Amino acid sequence: MDWEIFPWWKGVSRPVVGMLHLAALPGSPRFGGSVEAIADAMLRDAEALAEGGVHAVMLENFGDAPFFPAQVPRYVVAHMTALACQVRRRFELPLGINVLRNDATAALAVAHASGASFIRVNVLCGARVTDQGLIQAAAHDLLRERAALGAAVRILADVDVKQSAPLAARSMADEVADTLQRGLADGLIVSGSATGKPADLAHLRAAKEAAGKTPVFVGSGVTAETVNTYMPYCEGFIIGSAFKRDGRVDQPVDSARVRSIVAQVR
Repeated sequence: MDWEIFPWWKGVSRPVVGMLHLAALPGSPRFGGSVEAIADAMLRDAEALAEGGVHAVMLENFGDAPFFPAQVPRYVVAHMTALACQVRRRFELPLGINVLRNDATAALAVAHASGASFIRVNVLCGARVTDQGLIQAAAHDLLRERAALGAAVRILADVDVKQSAPLAARSMADEVADTLQRGLADGLIVSGSATGKPADLAHLRAAKEAAGKTPVFVGSGVTAETVNTYMPYCEGFIIGSAFKRDGRVDQPVDSARVRSIVAQVR
């Protein structure tokens, strides 16, 4: 794979991105009352991921359920930017940003302000039925804002994103073509049906075949047992649950689990 558009991964055969799942931020129903505690847990996880050998980390407001379907409040953007800056100051790893459920322009703003390298967008093109209701395409606003900022922030976009359903059946080839040619994504993500659920191998193969030279990442369900199965059909991995203690998404990152899976990828 030619990583020219992702220069920070030059020389890396298959990048592994470790998730930084933030606890609930201020304003969310489950906020625990301490921003400092959120930052401390985030930095501990980042340290464990770095020690384990990941090639990047991605910050996500995972604890903020129930999520806004589109625009999040300004205080979410402010807190995520402050936290992203802490990660950038402490670690040299490339940083990604995902603002759930689909605030792509907020993710871009956080990334641009903090010096992050890329963002994840759940619904860049089309529309999906989710627990937040109908979520619609973000590409038209996102790509114009990126151009206006002159930002070098890259866009990883989901196709057939987890925890959602299409309004009408479409082939993976059509989804990929729209996301790349009309949504202008820089890379693609294929996930399972929900957080921690394995990606369907047939969907992954179809996405990779349609994507051509565009990198495809597996975005959920990667474990020590499944990683070798996925490797022939993708260029990278985004891993959250499998890096946590006992493989549980609500637990802290376990550096030994990180090292084990990263070693397999290498």
